[in-house]
Amino acid sequence: MLATHMEKKYRLVLALAGLLALLAGGYLWREGAFASAPAAADNAGKGETVTVEMTRVVRFAFSDEAIAVGTLKSNESVVLRPEISGRVTNAYFKDGEVVRGGHLLFNLDADVQAAELRQAEAQLQLARATQRRNEDLYQRKFISQQALDNGHATLKVQEANVALATARLEKTRIRAPFAGVLGIRQVSPGDYVREGTDLVNLEDISTLKLDFRLPEINLRQLRIGLALEATTDALPGEVFTATLAAIDPLVDEGGRSIACRALLDNSEGKLRPGMFARVRLVFDEADVNADAALAIPEEAVIPGATPQVLKVEEGVARAVSISLGRRRASKVEVLEGLQEGDVIVTSGQLKARDGSSVVAADDLRG
Repeated sequence: MLATHMEKKYRLVLALAGLLALLAGGYLWREGAFASAPAAADNAGKGETVTVEMTRVVRFAFSDEAIAVGTLKSNESVVLRPEISGRVTNAYFKDGEVVRGGHLLFNLDADVQAAELRQAEAQLQLARATQRRNEDLYQRKFISQQALDNGHATLKVQEANVALATARLEKTRIRAPFAGVLGIRQVSPGDYVREGTDLVNLEDISTLKLDFRLPEINLRQLRIGLALEATTDALPGEVFTATLAAIDPLVDEGGRSIACRALLDNSEGKLRPGMFARVRLVFDEADVNADAALAIPEEAVIPGATPQVLKVEEGVARAVSISLGRRRASKVEVLEGLQEGDVIVTSGQLKARDGSSVVAADDLRG
């Protein structure tokens, strides 16, 4: 019985000793972990070298410009329609053909109009002969002045009838009102068309109109003759030059914008009416000083309440606060914080940070 009691005491002492040992080990581990934390953080900043892309701070000519979107339109555009009803007898062109102004495109059945003209011409000849006889009789005092005047008036009426018949006959001949490119013909010879029926469209595309809108704040900078650049998705990489030709005097009340129209040379025929275009206007390009502003790529800026960049000095990246200005062509103006020629990180900011050792992935981009 006594042995059993002593055994229980012995086991209790062993359990207490084990618990004390466990507590002591946890304390020592915690102290060691906290003691090593600053060293680990310091090593994270000054550990292995990080490979990044770099560039130098350069000077860039920032110009005052505006960007807009617009639509290309024909210099002249018309859908040809007959003014009278009739049957189409001939079509004198091919779809898409280039024609000159006055070119005959369609003939309508003109039998009735031609007959009316012949009748009017015959009556005119009779009126002229009658008037000549009246003048001879008047000189010989056989008719009165009133009879002579009546004959003269009849002559004028017949001349007008001939002109009217000629005009009616001419309306059966449909001509191109200006030089341009014809579209797709909508009727065929033998079709009966009524007045106003669409026959074919004609487009003058040697020069194109470029219509776009700008905010009203740009009104004071707009002037006739201002040069602008246009680009299209259909011809990537090609830049077309246009000239501002008209400014609408009315500002749109809904969007507070100004309608503008520029003229663009399309003598090579690369562009087509209806195409979408991006427009860039440079207002003060002649006054821009090429050494006016420091510039860095937009991707180098670390956004935040105060923009920063990583400036590289002797292989170490240092966070530098900067003040930014204008943005043009993927570049941003630096007002404060950097000097010309400074080296900054443009790619790899997520791997590098303030105090990191860095090396350039390739040659510096100027």
